[in-house]
Amino acid sequence: MKVGVFSTFDGLSDPELIVSAAQIAEEHEFESFTVGEHVALFPEYTSKYPYASSGRLQDGADGILELFLSLTWIAAHTSRIRIFSGICIAAQRQPLYTAKQVADLDYLSGGRLDFGVGIGWLREEYEALGVPWERRGMRTREYVKMMKELWCNRVSEFEGEFYTLPPCLLSPKPVQKPHPPIYFGGESDPALRRVAEIGDGWLGFRVKPEQLIERLSRLDVFLAEAGRSRDDVKIQIWPDATIECSEDLAVYRDAGVDQVCFPYFGRSRDSFLRRAEALAKLQ
Repeated sequence: MKVGVFSTFDGLSDPELIVSAAQIAEEHEFESFTVGEHVALFPEYTSKYPYASSGRLQDGADGILELFLSLTWIAAHTSRIRIFSGICIAAQRQPLYTAKQVADLDYLSGGRLDFGVGIGWLREEYEALGVPWERRGMRTREYVKMMKELWCNRVSEFEGEFYTLPPCLLSPKPVQKPHPPIYFGGESDPALRRVAEIGDGWLGFRVKPEQLIERLSRLDVFLAEAGRSRDDVKIQIWPDATIECSEDLAVYRDAGVDQVCFPYFGRSRDSFLRRAEALAKLQ
């Protein structure tokens, strides 16, 4: 079972510190470096953050660096570590531009991109972007199908409920064939169905061991319904925040998890180095 790291960067993150964080992660042989996405945050909101009992994202956060720009900066200063969008809120984005960014980043990074996709939790963000909140799951499915057309065909076109693409050309194509692996985030049944039906992997966030076993059993059911099996997908889990020792991770390894991803934050090179050294012991 491989170990990856997750971070986000903001206006207090010096660009050179981001470089140091990425290079330290690569030097410690972590499998992947993940960053998240929010185009804007809000001082007041009614949406409930699903991964905190308070229903609130971390207080004091004013915003984070854009997802694909962050990953491009990290890719430009590393050579081996995989870069992971965890997660790209695809339904609130213009899909042709997203397809272009994914293809170009995979090309520039030498085929190191894992494309993590989710539907998001912050309704206010959708509204600020002028995108309907309702049916965002179906919109996500359609956008991903359209992106695959763009990545896999010289001349691409698409006719859907939410988007129509006239015959067009997109180049360069991704290095990875047929396209970068697509991971769907989320722990609900609809999220697991997206994995089973059109995904290459599942990204589960803050999943407790007992929840993992139950969710993987559900995923197996959906995979079977889609004519697939667990061998057809990769499993990446961000463990519960209380789990950070090799013994506790055994349940994830035994369940067939391919990679665990841990928080990786700091405000200095030394703080990232200390964190990397601690996490390296789990590999």
